[in-house]
Amino acid sequence: MANNALHRYLFENLSVRGELVQLDETYQQIISSKEYPAAIKTLLGELLVSTTLLTATLKFEGSITIQLQGDGPVSLAVINGDHDQKVRGVARWEGDIADDATLHQLMGKGHMVITIDPKQGERYQGVVGLEGDTLTDVIEGYFANSEQLKTRLWIRTDAQHAAGMLLQVMPDGTGSADDFEHLEQLTDTIKSEELFTLPANELLYRLYNQETVRLFDPQPVEFHCGCSRERSAAAITTLPKAEVYEMLAEAGNISLHCDYCGTTYVIDEAEVGELFANHGQDSQTLH
Repeated sequence: MANNALHRYLFENLSVRGELVQLDETYQQIISSKEYPAAIKTLLGELLVSTTLLTATLKFEGSITIQLQGDGPVSLAVINGDHDQKVRGVARWEGDIADDATLHQLMGKGHMVITIDPKQGERYQGVVGLEGDTLTDVIEGYFANSEQLKTRLWIRTDAQHAAGMLLQVMPDGTGSADDFEHLEQLTDTIKSEELFTLPANELLYRLYNQETVRLFDPQPVEFHCGCSRERSAAAITTLPKAEVYEMLAEAGNISLHCDYCGTTYVIDEAEVGELFANHGQDSQTLH
């Protein structure tokens, strides 16, 4: 669990909070749903770490979605996570993509949308341009402009791992700019290998051994798609019945593919008829 978990921590005397997330299996599950180019795997890993870190800031039951949209080879990259740290994600692209493609080479001219969706209360959405060279720059800019809370992120990925850290001034107004800068400088020394492999308590001790740090119990992070045969099949009834039977006449069945987990559900004519009957529409038979 050590490498599939989120760890929250506090600096007792500095009014700064922190988070550490280390993901192996969850990252692999998300990037295995498609044959993603290497640069898109990296981007999804960075989005996964960012979303997990931001979801941990929620003070209520709900979810956060970070979505990138652009006019470049990658038209969409999105990760969704909730307060239980159940995450899923997907990207859509066209053409060949270089392994070392940058954020702007991937997305072109675009923007980032952060959607906060509480189970109770109003949905909030913030939209910012892709200002900066990296996703980290974009998200830190969002916090500086929208949340007005000093926030820093450190995100690292490789073929197997996605991990990151977050520091944020507590919103109680007692945090010192000098204290935060001191902690930033310490965190800047983190090495990727340490971030990927060290247990949380050892990693935090290496970085902040002269500070008083309170580390909370870890929260597991897991991939969760949420799709099902029943839910996918029910979507058929939202289409015009004539259109559905036309598709059946052409293909013999209807194939529904989930982009998040890669599962394909095949629905035959008998099941389509049953679906429409259950929704109060008369079924019909192909001739």
